[in-house]
Amino acid sequence: MGELFLMMSVHKHVIIFIILIVCIGIPVSAGTVPVSLGVQYTTGTPEFSAYLSGQNEFSPGDDIQLNVVIENHGLNEYKYVQSNLVTPADLPNTAKHLSVRVSAGDAPVIIKSDPQMVGDLTGGNSITAVVTAKINADARGGTYQIPVELSYSVLSSIDQVTADTVRNYYVNESQTITLPITIKPDISLDVISAVPEHLNAGSEGYINLTVKNIGSDDGKKAILKIVQNDDSPIVPTDSSVYIGNFPASGTVNCLYKVAVSQKAEHQTYPVDVLVSYENTQGDIVNSRSETIGIPVGSKVDFKIVSPPVEMNPGNTQVLSIVYKNTGDTPVLSAQARISAVDPFTSSNDVAYLGDLNPGESTTATYEISVSRSATLKEYGLDSEIRYRDALDNTYISDPMKVNINVKNQSGIAGILSNPVYLTIIIAAIIGLIYLMLHYRKKQV
Repeated sequence: MGELFLMMSVHKHVIIFIILIVCIGIPVSAGTVPVSLGVQYTTGTPEFSAYLSGQNEFSPGDDIQLNVVIENHGLNEYKYVQSNLVTPADLPNTAKHLSVRVSAGDAPVIIKSDPQMVGDLTGGNSITAVVTAKINADARGGTYQIPVELSYSVLSSIDQVTADTVRNYYVNESQTITLPITIKPDISLDVISAVPEHLNAGSEGYINLTVKNIGSDDGKKAILKIVQNDDSPIVPTDSSVYIGNFPASGTVNCLYKVAVSQKAEHQTYPVDVLVSYENTQGDIVNSRSETIGIPVGSKVDFKIVSPPVEMNPGNTQVLSIVYKNTGDTPVLSAQARISAVDPFTSSNDVAYLGDLNPGESTTATYEISVSRSATLKEYGLDSEIRYRDALDNTYISDPMKVNINVKNQSGIAGILSNPVYLTIIIAAIIGLIYLMLHYRKKQV
């Protein structure tokens, strides 16, 4: 019995000792740092899609802005979790340093933007690249594919160097996605010729247009128009010509009457050309206007090229005045007129000149009288020419000056024309006659 009691006592103390050890060990374990878990992905890659945000239908000649939205749908399929692994900063499905380059491909488009660096694109996110471009003026309607080239780097593998250090390995990749854009069919104009007829400053004339439809739409109920370009001195009088059907590759010829401002110079001025028509959808639309240059001749002008005329007080004289057409266009049925004002009078102040070509001269004659009381000086009498142009419109030239120098006659004629001198001479003659008669009486 004693031995049994002694053994039970020993086992009891052993059990108590074990319990104490366990109790003492619990707080010691609670004070240690827990083991960390790292995450690494063994598979995954970027997967892209792209689309145009907003408008993707354009007209020929448009300046456009393409909002290219790029989405990354790539997934990381397998995840590796283990203690003491370092979790990398980048994931395999992240496109690093993504660059976007949009090109025209076979589309009739001019891309103006350079390749764009848009940054990192993680899986499940999107990014937008804004590209400016221009649709060619002669682009045919249809749907075209625009290539979008994506260049980027991806995480290929990881090398854990130490417990808290990893080395990332990257590779460069690229991918091309095509985006559809639609170009609406329309009429685009090519002005083959624009021939001016009798266009001079301050007059009316014609513009003879030959225009071709280089677009892809067949216009119906078409009206070909010319429009004044801003402050151009060429102003259409007849601005619209109905041409009906205007099919693709069709050509028409139209004649327009226009007026030219008097302020115009001898140079080329702009005129806008466009067509209004019914398109394939049944809508009335205007084409993009084309600006053309129209040469304009200088204003019709005349110049007196004869020398100044000399007249004496109390004299009547036939004046021969030479006029020259110094403009760039012929004039028809020209008539010259002189305005005789005090101290001048005229019995005929109009002279017919006829037709005058540029650079041609002709002579007009007028009978002019000057008063005896006229002041001795140089006078300027106004003269102008009334004429017709090739369109039978009547115009009057700017006034010109006929210079007349009124002065006394020289020599015997001058003496005889002077009343004082003439009185003295007559008195002298009378006195001489008286002396001769008196001398004869004495001889008798």
